[in-house]
Amino acid sequence: MRTATLGPAERGEALARMAERELDILVVGAGVVGAGTALDAATRGLATGLVEARDWASGTSSRSSKLIHGGLRYLEMLDFALVREALKERGLLLERLAPHLVKPVPFLYPLKHQGWERWYAGSGVALYDAMSVSSGHGRGLPLHRHLTRKHALRVAPCLKKDALVGALQYYDAQMDDARYTATLVRTAAAYGADVANRARVIGFLREGERVVGARVQDVEAGGEYEIRAKQVVNATGVWTDDTQALIGERGQFHVRASKGIHLVVPKDRIHSTTGLILRTEKSVLFVIPWGRHWIVGTTDTDWDLDKAHPAASTADIDYLLEHVNSVLAVPLTRDDVEGVYAGLRPLLAGESEATSKLSREHLVAHPVPGLVVVAGGKYTTYRVMAKDAVDLAVHALDQRVAECVTEDVALVGAEGYKALWNARARIAARTGLHVARIEHLLNRYGSLAEEVLELVARDPGLGEPLSAADDYLRAEVVYAASHEGARHLDDVLTRRTRIAIETFDRGTRSAREAAELMATVLGWGTDQVEREVEHYEKRVEAERESQRQPDDLTADAARLGAPDIVPL
Repeated sequence: MRTATLGPAERGEALARMAERELDILVVGAGVVGAGTALDAATRGLATGLVEARDWASGTSSRSSKLIHGGLRYLEMLDFALVREALKERGLLLERLAPHLVKPVPFLYPLKHQGWERWYAGSGVALYDAMSVSSGHGRGLPLHRHLTRKHALRVAPCLKKDALVGALQYYDAQMDDARYTATLVRTAAAYGADVANRARVIGFLREGERVVGARVQDVEAGGEYEIRAKQVVNATGVWTDDTQALIGERGQFHVRASKGIHLVVPKDRIHSTTGLILRTEKSVLFVIPWGRHWIVGTTDTDWDLDKAHPAASTADIDYLLEHVNSVLAVPLTRDDVEGVYAGLRPLLAGESEATSKLSREHLVAHPVPGLVVVAGGKYTTYRVMAKDAVDLAVHALDQRVAECVTEDVALVGAEGYKALWNARARIAARTGLHVARIEHLLNRYGSLAEEVLELVARDPGLGEPLSAADDYLRAEVVYAASHEGARHLDDVLTRRTRIAIETFDRGTRSAREAAELMATVLGWGTDQVEREVEHYEKRVEAERESQRQPDDLTADAARLGAPDIVPL
């Protein structure tokens, strides 16, 4: 395997290599599905390239509920195949593919009615557990249990006594979605894929009707590359229709965007040892443990405005607060909200007007020779989507291609993780860091945490936490730029770390310190550091302003007040 380092030099070399030869597969879009597709293709021995217009996971794949789950509510829709598939994937990720990144999380479902509701909901959760175990990969999670009201209130004292007559508790899993996607990209690179972010497809190469590659603009350094490939995979999520338009093809299906927003509040605002799942009139509401915080979400509304920066309005925020406060003994207020983020689900367009009724299943298609489109689906089933996309693409390759092997390919950082976890006290003693810091690093990087610790060994100052975001070490900012492909301050504060949603200042107090650390890797001068900080502060202010607006139109207009950064 090649190195999984994605620094500035590796990015330039990857673009040059992609332009020098014809690839077997070029993947457009580095969300979780595109990254997974690149890994699938590379591990079949195919010459693979991956290009992304902005940053890894900068769209939907960094703005989800951060759950790896079977989709309990899809059982109620009788979509058993989707749930079974997702539960198998959940087990694979927990047990084999990414135990360092995917962790179990308990949820409490309050019951509001005596008798029938416990039977009805309990039957669904029992089926959920049974399907998980029968998949062969679900034995690592505890089974559900029935709780009395008294027991439920001991587990979750935050609940109003009259908000429940009893409860069910069950388990799912969670991960940091942006970190998971970035790790997928690094794994694909380790198996030979050439990967480049800030590399935008501006057109497709054609020979007659056939797509034979793409014209790619280097957004960072300028210039264009012609990257030729036997097959191109369009994995651009909510941008699928826009990408298809570059070849004048509407495609065989439409992708419809549904906006979901989430609030982040400090851990001490909700007194509970478990996550919560609540029914609303439109969908379900989750209260999800997230380190020293809670994530509260989500909404489900149609969105046809700016796809790059979906905005949360005050109506969205009030909706979540109203519904979560309906069961909380001590209600949340706007002042309790540390962070807000909005993401777009890529749903396959159907006839239903309600986006929450649209299918989360995925489709792959071959609209023109040389081009495969994959769309729909959900984060948990990204590996299956990637497999289906590559399976369709290789049908058109004039060569024998191996079957998919990603069910057995662990992500970088997984190998050796459990042994290092067992040795975390010894690592803490060796490095001089608190054992809680070592646990934090292992759960973010797995065995690659040793690379972060090497930076600290060379410069002990990097072992200090960021002054205004002490969950993260200074070394993690440097590592994001040197190893994880971070090109801008926003990449680090929003996706490599979660400082943008985990601090009341939204990361503005950490911006200059982080930018100066990145500058040592990326070669920024004083002017670029200033531009990065100024841009980040404007972005945060535009988001705050959008969250003061009454509706989607005004929120979108306010958010667009901060343009995307471009290098000098």
